[in-house]
Amino acid sequence: MTPKTAIDARDELAGGASVEEYVLSLLERIRERDRTINSFITVCEASAIEAAKALDRKRGRGEKLGPLFGIPVAVKDNICTIGIRTTCGSRMLENFVPPYDATVIKRIKEADAIVIGKTNMDEFAMGSSTENSYFGPTRNPLDPTRVPGGSSGGSAAAVAGGFAPLALGADTGGSIRCPASFCSIVGLKPTYGAVSRYGLISYANSLEQIGPMASNVDDCELLFNVIRGYDPRDNTSLPQGRIEAKEGKLRIGVPKEFFMEGVQEAVGVHVRKFLDKMSGVFEIGEISLPSLAYALPAYYIIAMSEASSNLARYDGIRYGLRGEDGGDWNETYCNNRGIGFGREVKRRIILGTFALSAGYRNRYYIRAQKIRTLIREDLGRAFKEFDLIAGPTMPVLPFKIGEKLDPLEIYMCDIETVPANLAGTPAISIPCGMANGLPVGLQLMAPPFGEGLLFRAGRIIEELA
Repeated sequence: MTPKTAIDARDELAGGASVEEYVLSLLERIRERDRTINSFITVCEASAIEAAKALDRKRGRGEKLGPLFGIPVAVKDNICTIGIRTTCGSRMLENFVPPYDATVIKRIKEADAIVIGKTNMDEFAMGSSTENSYFGPTRNPLDPTRVPGGSSGGSAAAVAGGFAPLALGADTGGSIRCPASFCSIVGLKPTYGAVSRYGLISYANSLEQIGPMASNVDDCELLFNVIRGYDPRDNTSLPQGRIEAKEGKLRIGVPKEFFMEGVQEAVGVHVRKFLDKMSGVFEIGEISLPSLAYALPAYYIIAMSEASSNLARYDGIRYGLRGEDGGDWNETYCNNRGIGFGREVKRRIILGTFALSAGYRNRYYIRAQKIRTLIREDLGRAFKEFDLIAGPTMPVLPFKIGEKLDPLEIYMCDIETVPANLAGTPAISIPCGMANGLPVGLQLMAPPFGEGLLFRAGRIIEELA
């Protein structure tokens, strides 16, 4: 059984193909190839096989089958899974085994999906390349010398490498869309509040969302429709809404700010040519959103500030790795966090603590929140004129492992993706071809709860690419 899509696999399995044999074939592929790619931190071999056998028995009894029947799903390792360790790619949580499932895990299991493993990620989701993992970097299946993007690089690599047809990622400033672009797959950051965050180990609460990753738009939509929905256990969860566009061509606005400083010429030229190609099936117009020029610094101030607060709990006393006891509480606290966190996590905690400190909070954090409001208002005005907003997903092509050592270079990789997180709007990355032999993603943004518009446009773009 070698289905090309998750929907094909589900239909074959529901029709009588063996779920156990399908899962075993994927596990064999993981054993053969993932030593090189390193997309998984934990492969759930025993539990996946047992779940597959149970689903074969369920079908044999003639019971109603779920929308994800028999489909293995790779899960980013900051989403809690009962009985399966959840590390956040960090030494600090190397041996943490959650006593409960995140809401999204509960929902995919109820839909008859199988958790095949927990995927590698930048430590505590802090990075754009999946090089900042305690468990080593993940490699891009399309070119193992290059990064897969981050922080959900393991999830993207698992899909692109054929290890799982579907994956769950989490997106704080582009962490689903970045690796989707670099690995030439589809990745959706949903509307803030559309998917429950209950059971997601937080980096920056007001920005992050769990979302689906797949090889095509239809599979991505399938997984999204399973995980979406209000959850009373998540106080950021919202009642669900939907936006549908008028009949006829969708109107797409292209901000000139998406093609300014920091965008590689090869990326800009390729995306503009593809937008020209799209003009036959969409109404496309250029717009200006001046506030986007301030999105990146505002994002990093807010994200690092929230991270410094969220990660304060990991002291080795209440939570996390505990080193050798010695000296007073302050020495123990510093020692535990010193050995438990990697360099990038420490950097962001320090910067976030500074931004929230007395005398600087108004100058940095409050000002960043004001810019966030301006960005939300600018996008709101744009969506009155256009159904969608488009631009490159990533400003650069996939780079080689170890190539970008300067933190500022890595931070600049997020210039296209952070506006959607600041505004809480949904955004999707769809493959739109190759430049210099490397994949390029097209990003589409929609108004809140406009995921249906993204999927509708995405299917058209897939045909054009």
